[in-house]
Amino acid sequence: MTLSTWKWTINRYHQAVEAGIFEGVPVELLNGELVEMSPEGVPHSSLSDEAAEYLREQLRGLAKVREAKPITLPNRSEPEPDISIVQLPVEIYRSHHPYVENIYWIIEYSNTSLQKDLEVKSKVYAEAGICEYWVVNLKTRELNVFRNPVDGEYQEQTVLTEGVVSPLAFPNVQIGVARLLQR
Repeated sequence: MTLSTWKWTINRYHQAVEAGIFEGVPVELLNGELVEMSPEGVPHSSLSDEAAEYLREQLRGLAKVREAKPITLPNRSEPEPDISIVQLPVEIYRSHHPYVENIYWIIEYSNTSLQKDLEVKSKVYAEAGICEYWVVNLKTRELNVFRNPVDGEYQEQTVLTEGVVSPLAFPNVQIGVARLLQR
């Protein structure tokens, strides 16, 4: 017997969301499959919120910092990253979620979902062509910086615990690693 699974399309997923089918159910669409989202613990919620505020200060007038909002990717994925840094003007997002071409980089704060964020989501983002993806490991207080997606894999991964990092899209902007990690 062959087991067949049904893959969700972005349009079907949007219809289900609009119909309220997932009301109160924390899911996101990854590669056409519904994936349960882990609940946010106190450190996750607090640190990602503080990081978003810090990034807003650093990127004022350059980009929009969105928190826990969907992005639409071509590989039948609509994740809700903790932080996504996207193009201005914000009016373009009144008719659609940000697409790959609108996204500068994505940040996930991770504790219980670390394996999913480092393995599954990194592949989803690399396949889609997201140029830069950061994962804050809350267990070790490290920043994982993924860059240069090729064939569904990031070619560069750097782990930082201090210093500054400049996003590819804004090489003149220096982000304090300690501010993201709250060390």
